[in-house]
Amino acid sequence: MTTFTLKPAEVKKRWILIDAEGVVLGRLAAFVATRLRGKHLPTYTPHVDCGDNIVIVNAEKVRLTGRKAEQQVFRWHTGHPGGIKERTAGQILGGRHPERVIAKAVERMVPRGPLGREQMRHLKIYAGADHPHQAQSPEPVDMAQLNAKNKRTA
Repeated sequence: MTTFTLKPAEVKKRWILIDAEGVVLGRLAAFVATRLRGKHLPTYTPHVDCGDNIVIVNAEKVRLTGRKAEQQVFRWHTGHPGGIKERTAGQILGGRHPERVIAKAVERMVPRGPLGREQMRHLKIYAGADHPHQAQSPEPVDMAQLNAKNKRTA
């Protein structure tokens, strides 16, 4: 018996639409990372980009459990002396680009390197409810229906 290996020409990508309103960030990121990599498919091949295209809307309404809004800190350096900057997850969600919190959570769950960067290009995140991917007719996925813990009510 031989091992099945998917070739890049044989990949069939689907479009998925996820509404992040009230969904817990970590559970959303884990679901999205699995779908981006293609690990939910029986034809999963580790070295081939066989995952789906994912559109996430309402990124500004994603939920953080516990005190992560105040305690989770994102740091970066500007390149200048003394140029270390930091913002909490709550500040980023309340700022101009709330979709960056979801992008960073998913980015840390996909492999680092050329394959991971290619997979991250198939993730589209929008702060509001509108998105320009209607022509692809993405299939909606209800995160609350998958598991009761996925949706945060309070």
